[in-house]
Parts: sequence; C-alpha cells; structure tokens
Amino acid sequence: MAFGKKNQAEIKEEETKIWVCTSEDCNCWMRDNFRTNEENLCPKCGSPMKQENKVLQVVENNSLYYKN
Repeated sequence: MAFGKKNQAEIKEEETKIWVCTSEDCNCWMRDNFRTNEENLCPKCGSPMKQENKVLQVVENNSLYYKN
C-alpha cells in the first residue's frame, strides 16, 4: 500500500528542431519555435548557431511574436 502517491500524467515527448551554439565555450541552445528572429546567432555569446534535432518534452509557444 502506497500513501501519498499521485497519478502522474504521462509526459509527452517528441523530436524537436533546436538551434545549438557552435562555440565550445557556450552551452546555449533553444527550441526553433521559441526563436524571436531569423538570425542564427547565439543570444548569449553572438556565435553562429547550427540546427539539430533532440527528443524533448512538448512545450507550446503561445507568444504573439512566434510565427510558424
């Protein structure tokens, strides 16, 4: 018998397009659907970013600035 155990909802994951900083000194990455501009520059260090895919938890972007 287990007390205090809650039924947890399943976490939905899917392959997601992300952008990763190419600088070895920076570990910044961002989801494609959270980018605010079309520039492929790291917001932390200004280095170029490259596109990759990663399996991540699904997060919806409801921002007014996001354009699909």
